[in-house]
Amino acid sequence: MAADAVQRHIRPTEIGGVRSGVTSTRAVERALELLEFVARSSGGRLSDLARATGIPTSTALRLLRTLEGAGFVRREDGGAYHPGPGLLALIASLDELPLVQVAHPRMRALADQLGETANLGVLDENADALYIDQVQSSQLLRYASWRGRRVPGGDSALGLALHGQAGPRGYVVHRDAVEAGVTAVAAPVRGPSGRIVAALSVTGPTFRLDDEAAARCGAALVTEAEALSAELGAPAL
Repeated sequence: MAADAVQRHIRPTEIGGVRSGVTSTRAVERALELLEFVARSSGGRLSDLARATGIPTSTALRLLRTLEGAGFVRREDGGAYHPGPGLLALIASLDELPLVQVAHPRMRALADQLGETANLGVLDENADALYIDQVQSSQLLRYASWRGRRVPGGDSALGLALHGQAGPRGYVVHRDAVEAGVTAVAAPVRGPSGRIVAALSVTGPTFRLDDEAAARCGAALVTEAEALSAELGAPAL
Protein backbone atom coordinates (compact mmCIF):
# COMPACT_ATOMS: atom_id res chain seq x y z
CA MET A 1 0.00 0.00 0.00
CA ALA A 2 2.88 2.42 0.82
CA ALA A 3 4.59 1.70 -2.49
CA ASP A 4 1.39 2.35 -4.44
CA ALA A 5 0.77 5.58 -2.58
CA VAL A 6 4.30 6.84 -3.17
CA GLN A 7 4.14 5.98 -6.84
CA ARG A 8 0.78 7.76 -7.18
CA HIS A 9 2.28 10.94 -5.79
CA ILE A 10 5.72 10.74 -7.43
CA ARG A 11 6.06 10.32 -11.17
CA PRO A 12 9.10 8.31 -12.32
CA THR A 13 10.49 11.30 -14.22
CA GLU A 14 10.53 13.32 -11.00
CA ILE A 15 12.70 11.01 -8.92
CA GLY A 16 16.33 11.99 -8.88
CA GLY A 17 16.04 13.48 -12.35
CA VAL A 18 16.03 10.06 -14.07
CA ARG A 19 13.74 8.97 -16.87
CA SER A 20 14.38 5.37 -17.88
CA GLY A 21 11.89 2.80 -16.57
CA VAL A 22 14.48 0.53 -14.92
CA THR A 23 16.33 3.42 -13.29
CA SER A 24 13.04 4.96 -12.20
CA THR A 25 12.03 1.70 -10.52
CA ARG A 26 15.33 1.63 -8.62
CA ALA A 27 14.79 5.25 -7.62
CA VAL A 28 11.34 4.39 -6.24
CA GLU A 29 12.89 1.51 -4.24
CA ARG A 30 15.48 3.88 -2.80
CA ALA A 31 12.83 6.48 -2.00
CA LEU A 32 10.86 3.83 -0.10
CA GLU A 33 13.99 2.79 1.82
CA LEU A 34 14.51 6.39 2.89
CA LEU A 35 10.83 6.75 3.77
CA GLU A 36 10.96 3.65 5.96
CA PHE A 37 14.03 4.89 7.86
CA VAL A 38 12.43 8.31 8.38
CA ALA A 39 9.35 6.57 9.78
CA ARG A 40 11.40 4.30 12.05
CA SER A 41 13.86 6.88 13.32
CA SER A 42 12.10 10.22 13.19
CA GLY A 43 14.62 13.03 13.57
CA GLY A 44 17.37 11.56 11.38
CA ARG A 45 19.55 13.92 9.36
CA LEU A 46 20.59 13.53 5.74
CA SER A 47 23.96 11.97 6.60
CA ASP A 48 22.32 9.50 9.01
CA LEU A 49 19.70 8.43 6.47
CA ALA A 50 22.23 8.09 3.65
CA ARG A 51 24.51 5.99 5.83
CA ALA A 52 21.68 3.78 7.11
CA THR A 53 20.38 3.03 3.60
CA GLY A 54 23.71 2.96 1.76
CA ILE A 55 22.40 5.56 -0.70
CA PRO A 56 24.87 8.23 -1.87
CA THR A 57 24.28 11.48 -0.02
CA SER A 58 23.60 13.50 -3.19
CA THR A 59 21.03 10.92 -4.36
CA ALA A 60 19.44 10.74 -0.89
CA LEU A 61 19.11 14.53 -0.87
CA ARG A 62 17.31 14.56 -4.24
CA LEU A 63 14.95 11.78 -3.16
CA LEU A 64 14.21 13.39 0.20
CA ARG A 65 13.42 16.68 -1.53
CA THR A 66 10.98 14.86 -3.79
CA LEU A 67 9.39 13.07 -0.81
CA GLU A 68 9.18 16.39 1.01
CA GLY A 69 7.48 17.98 -1.98
CA ALA A 70 4.95 15.14 -2.01
CA GLY A 71 4.29 15.60 1.72
CA PHE A 72 5.68 12.24 2.81
CA VAL A 73 8.50 13.76 4.88
CA ARG A 74 9.10 17.15 6.45
CA ARG A 75 12.42 18.76 7.25
CA GLU A 76 13.07 20.87 10.33
CA ASP A 77 15.14 24.04 10.14
CA GLY A 78 17.96 22.15 11.85
CA GLY A 79 18.00 19.52 9.10
CA ALA A 80 16.23 16.62 10.83
CA TYR A 81 13.64 14.69 8.79
CA HIS A 82 10.31 13.54 10.20
CA PRO A 83 7.21 11.79 8.78
CA GLY A 84 5.13 14.27 6.81
CA PRO A 85 1.38 14.70 6.60
CA GLY A 86 1.15 12.47 3.52
CA LEU A 87 2.73 9.54 5.35
CA LEU A 88 0.62 10.13 8.44
CA ALA A 89 -2.51 10.16 6.28
CA LEU A 90 -1.40 6.87 4.75
CA ILE A 91 -1.02 5.32 8.20
CA ALA A 92 -4.40 6.71 9.21
CA SER A 93 -5.98 4.86 6.27
CA LEU A 94 -5.36 1.66 8.22
CA ASP A 95 -8.66 2.48 9.92
CA GLU A 96 -10.27 0.85 6.91
CA LEU A 97 -8.89 -2.56 7.86
CA PRO A 98 -11.65 -4.84 9.21
CA LEU A 99 -9.37 -5.98 12.04
CA VAL A 100 -8.89 -2.40 13.21
CA GLN A 101 -12.60 -1.69 13.00
CA VAL A 102 -13.49 -4.73 15.10
CA ALA A 103 -10.68 -4.30 17.62
CA HIS A 104 -10.86 -0.55 18.23
CA PRO A 105 -13.88 -0.58 20.60
CA ARG A 106 -12.18 -3.23 22.73
CA MET A 107 -9.00 -1.18 22.79
CA ARG A 108 -11.03 1.81 23.92
CA ALA A 109 -12.53 -0.31 26.70
CA LEU A 110 -9.06 -1.43 27.80
CA ALA A 111 -7.71 2.14 27.86
CA ASP A 112 -10.74 3.34 29.85
CA GLN A 113 -10.64 0.41 32.29
CA LEU A 114 -6.89 0.32 32.91
CA GLY A 115 -5.90 3.93 32.39
CA GLU A 116 -3.02 2.96 30.09
CA THR A 117 -2.44 3.16 26.34
CA ALA A 118 -3.85 0.22 24.38
CA ASN A 119 -2.25 -1.10 21.20
CA LEU A 120 -3.06 -3.49 18.38
CA GLY A 121 -0.30 -5.18 16.41
CA VAL A 122 0.37 -7.78 13.74
CA LEU A 123 3.47 -9.47 12.38
CA ASP A 124 4.98 -7.85 9.32
CA GLU A 125 6.78 -9.61 6.46
CA ASN A 126 9.97 -9.82 8.57
CA ALA A 127 8.18 -11.32 11.60
CA ASP A 128 8.56 -8.02 13.46
CA ALA A 129 5.74 -6.48 15.47
CA LEU A 130 3.92 -3.72 13.57
CA TYR A 131 1.69 -1.41 15.63
CA ILE A 132 -1.39 -0.73 13.49
CA ASP A 133 -3.72 1.00 15.95
CA GLN A 134 -3.55 2.73 19.30
CA VAL A 135 -5.87 4.27 21.88
CA GLN A 136 -4.01 6.69 24.12
CA SER A 137 -4.20 6.76 27.87
CA SER A 138 -5.91 9.72 29.51
CA GLN A 139 -2.97 9.99 31.94
CA LEU A 140 -0.67 13.00 31.66
CA LEU A 141 2.36 10.69 31.42
CA ARG A 142 1.62 8.24 28.64
CA TYR A 143 3.20 6.53 25.66
CA ALA A 144 1.72 7.41 22.29
CA SER A 145 2.56 7.81 18.60
CA TRP A 146 3.57 4.15 18.20
CA ARG A 147 1.12 3.64 15.37
CA GLY A 148 3.02 2.49 12.28
CA ARG A 149 6.08 1.61 14.38
CA ARG A 150 7.92 -1.69 13.87
CA VAL A 151 9.76 -3.49 16.67
CA PRO A 152 11.83 -6.68 16.40
CA GLY A 153 9.63 -9.66 17.25
CA GLY A 154 11.40 -10.63 20.46
CA ASP A 155 11.93 -7.11 21.79
CA SER A 156 8.40 -6.29 22.95
CA ALA A 157 5.48 -7.83 24.77
CA LEU A 158 3.43 -7.39 21.62
CA GLY A 159 6.00 -9.28 19.55
CA LEU A 160 6.29 -12.10 22.07
CA ALA A 161 2.50 -12.50 22.14
CA LEU A 162 2.41 -12.54 18.34
CA HIS A 163 5.04 -15.28 18.36
CA GLY A 164 3.02 -17.43 20.76
CA GLN A 165 5.12 -16.74 23.87
CA ALA A 166 2.27 -15.67 26.15
CA GLY A 167 2.67 -18.62 28.49
CA PRO A 168 0.12 -20.41 30.67
CA ARG A 169 -1.47 -17.21 31.97
CA GLY A 170 -2.38 -16.21 28.41
CA TYR A 171 -0.40 -12.97 28.52
CA VAL A 172 3.20 -11.76 28.63
CA VAL A 173 4.78 -8.92 30.63
CA HIS A 174 7.89 -7.19 29.29
CA ARG A 175 9.71 -4.39 31.12
CA ASP A 176 12.16 -1.81 29.74
CA ALA A 177 12.04 -3.43 26.30
CA VAL A 178 11.19 -0.91 23.60
CA GLU A 179 12.01 2.05 25.86
CA ALA A 180 13.56 2.32 29.33
CA GLY A 181 11.02 2.83 32.08
CA VAL A 182 8.17 1.38 30.02
CA THR A 183 6.28 -1.80 30.86
CA ALA A 184 4.04 -3.56 28.36
CA VAL A 185 1.58 -6.41 28.75
CA ALA A 186 0.17 -8.29 25.74
CA ALA A 187 -2.14 -11.15 24.80
CA PRO A 188 -2.60 -12.90 21.44
CA VAL A 189 -5.66 -12.73 19.20
CA ARG A 190 -6.59 -15.75 17.06
CA GLY A 191 -8.36 -16.07 13.74
CA PRO A 192 -10.76 -18.67 12.29
CA SER A 193 -8.01 -21.29 11.93
CA GLY A 194 -6.95 -20.85 15.55
CA ARG A 195 -3.69 -19.27 14.41
CA ILE A 196 -2.48 -16.05 16.06
CA VAL A 197 -3.34 -13.18 13.73
CA ALA A 198 -2.81 -10.16 16.01
CA ALA A 199 -2.14 -9.14 19.59
CA LEU A 200 -3.50 -6.59 22.03
CA SER A 201 -1.23 -4.81 24.49
CA VAL A 202 -1.20 -2.02 27.03
CA THR A 203 1.84 0.14 27.73
CA GLY A 204 2.59 2.47 30.59
CA PRO A 205 5.38 3.70 32.86
CA THR A 206 6.92 0.95 34.97
CA PHE A 207 6.29 2.83 38.21
CA ARG A 208 2.52 2.52 37.55
CA LEU A 209 2.60 -1.04 36.21
CA ASP A 210 4.02 -2.95 39.18
CA ASP A 211 3.45 -6.71 39.42
CA GLU A 212 -0.09 -6.34 40.76
CA ALA A 213 -1.11 -3.77 38.13
CA ALA A 214 0.53 -5.80 35.36
CA ALA A 215 -1.41 -8.89 36.42
CA ARG A 216 -4.65 -6.87 36.39
CA CYS A 217 -3.80 -5.65 32.88
CA GLY A 218 -2.99 -9.18 31.79
CA ALA A 219 -6.33 -10.53 32.97
CA ALA A 220 -8.22 -7.73 31.20
CA LEU A 221 -6.21 -8.26 28.00
CA VAL A 222 -6.93 -11.98 27.97
CA THR A 223 -10.66 -11.30 28.36
CA GLU A 224 -10.71 -8.79 25.49
CA ALA A 225 -8.38 -10.84 23.29
CA GLU A 226 -10.56 -13.93 23.68
CA ALA A 227 -13.70 -11.92 22.93
CA LEU A 228 -12.04 -10.39 19.87
CA SER A 229 -10.89 -13.82 18.73
CA ALA A 230 -14.47 -15.07 18.99
CA GLU A 231 -15.66 -12.12 16.89
CA LEU A 232 -13.08 -13.03 14.26
CA GLY A 233 -14.39 -16.62 14.19
CA ALA A 234 -11.69 -18.37 16.18
CA PRO A 235 -12.61 -21.80 17.59
CA ALA A 236 -13.11 -22.02 21.34
CA LEU A 237 -9.96 -23.09 23.20
